[in-house]
Amino acid sequence: MPENFDFVVVGGGSAGAVVASRLSEDPACRVALIEAGERPPEISSLPIAPPAMQLNPATDWMFTADPGKAGLGLNGRRVPVPRGKMLGGSSGINYMVYVRGHPGDFDSWAEGGAAGWSYAEVLPYFRKSEGLAPSEDIVIDAAAHNSAGPLGVSVRDPILPAARQFVEAAVAAGIPKGDYNGRNRGGAAGVVSLTQYTTRDGRRSSTYQAFLAGEPEQRSNLTIITGAQATRVILDRVDGRAIATGVEYRTAAGETSQAHARKEVILSAGAIGSPHLLLLSGIGPRHELDAHGVPCLVDAPHVGKHLQDHLMCPLFYPAPGIGVTMNDLALAMGPDALRAPAGPLPADPADDENLSPELQAMKEEAERRFNEWEATGRGLGASSLADAVVFCSSGVGDPDRHDTEIICFVTGGNDDFQRTIMNLDTARFFDDPAKRIASDAENLLLLANPVLPRSRGEIVLDSADPGVQPAIRMNYYDDPHDMKVMAAAIRRTMNIAAHWPGNRKLGALMVPPFLAEKHGYREGSEPSDAMLEEFATAFLADRVSPDIDLPDRQRRRSAAARVRRRQIAGRGCERHAGRHRRQHQRAVNHDRREGGGDDRH
Repeated sequence: MPENFDFVVVGGGSAGAVVASRLSEDPACRVALIEAGERPPEISSLPIAPPAMQLNPATDWMFTADPGKAGLGLNGRRVPVPRGKMLGGSSGINYMVYVRGHPGDFDSWAEGGAAGWSYAEVLPYFRKSEGLAPSEDIVIDAAAHNSAGPLGVSVRDPILPAARQFVEAAVAAGIPKGDYNGRNRGGAAGVVSLTQYTTRDGRRSSTYQAFLAGEPEQRSNLTIITGAQATRVILDRVDGRAIATGVEYRTAAGETSQAHARKEVILSAGAIGSPHLLLLSGIGPRHELDAHGVPCLVDAPHVGKHLQDHLMCPLFYPAPGIGVTMNDLALAMGPDALRAPAGPLPADPADDENLSPELQAMKEEAERRFNEWEATGRGLGASSLADAVVFCSSGVGDPDRHDTEIICFVTGGNDDFQRTIMNLDTARFFDDPAKRIASDAENLLLLANPVLPRSRGEIVLDSADPGVQPAIRMNYYDDPHDMKVMAAAIRRTMNIAAHWPGNRKLGALMVPPFLAEKHGYREGSEPSDAMLEEFATAFLADRVSPDIDLPDRQRRRSAAARVRRRQIAGRGCERHAGRHRRQHQRAVNHDRREGGGDDRH
């Protein structure tokens, strides 16, 4: 039988967990939170463990996308688009890099007509969300931060040498140290810093841990429905207008149920899930809906369009004595990460009594490292290993906005990681993948990442069946400007590598043999623009949240796929708390105008 609530929130992820938590602070307000996944698995708390949750259907929607003019070096020419499927959503499986965005990006929104979204107006919400652990290892603009908020933010402990060296190399290359979440990132030179992670005491601080776990999820006025996939928004016609009155969803048992909203339906199903749900509900371009037999209730041509995503180009460097091996990474995850079929330990721990002395020693070392992290929050497992970052201008765009991000990933992974998680065609990329990216190889991965793309993609229906994924078309490099920025970003990255400090230097950039031969490239020489462009076209990675413009209908708002004109220069769901807190503020104010409770957010 349908249940009635004041608010129905679809998706308990980076946005929805915050919105549901804050709305339910008013005991007079009944809130339903519908989430397709379950509560996060224990492994989610371990910061080094994102790969264990990606490509796992229990925790990842496992979307893939058509990369457009890119991805020639990806298996099947598909780019992975990992989206979290659990309470906490993508904030539970991501690499936890906490980036708010460039202050000028918010101001440009306000200048474009987005009232209330200037940097000065959103900063209080960023501050209110944040619980920053003080650190002498990074530059902090104290006035832009807060140490008492629910969302944990911290620098990893201990700091790995490779991350410190990356910062030193960037400084030597002309990029000063600074607070990339501060009120002023500086000019075109940008800033470099050790990474501010969404972690607390060495553990992931997803929006589930920060805003729902504990007292909030026990509230009598908050109903959390897990294992339930929303299948459509229920629309009624009132005076010729479409009014959202509830949500239909399918339970894990396959039953169909409904949740009705007296006040509002709030879509926070993610940047892929929210437009998909709108299309399934008959809200979207009429001709696309007609093609799949979905009755068009609201002809909204912009739904699913204007998709923005920023891709990364991986630069692999041999880093003997500097890079972290995959063997060490596996040890940090504990014995369970070493079990069959992928690892050398038996699948059943009961069989451990017959281990060889070598495997017994490996198991004990894995137990020691994991137990150290579990007891203290310290150790190799205390971060995702994306431990340092640069934000700067490429030199080919607006110098007052940082269109380039460069991430120092202190491991190069191994063949299995690159082929599965990154979907890289390693046989084409490396002359000898078994040797170049062996599990005991000490490599470093620098990621060149243009963060203000001009190209636009789309999300369209592939079927009227909610169980069938939508078609995601990234359309990378459709605007030629994006390729110019990527080539410049790669050169900035190579310049940092060339300034590596100390006696231990990075080896020569690993260039795919077929590209080296085609362009006459010799190890250590200056690559041509043509080679860099082909390199960027062939090999890429997607690790961020796409952004989509959505129309507003009566009594329905979107808190996940942000309504905006231009993308922010930063990460995706790692920026959740401040902006989605702003969405909540508007929802609560609406509630107050309707005679609801006070704003105690």
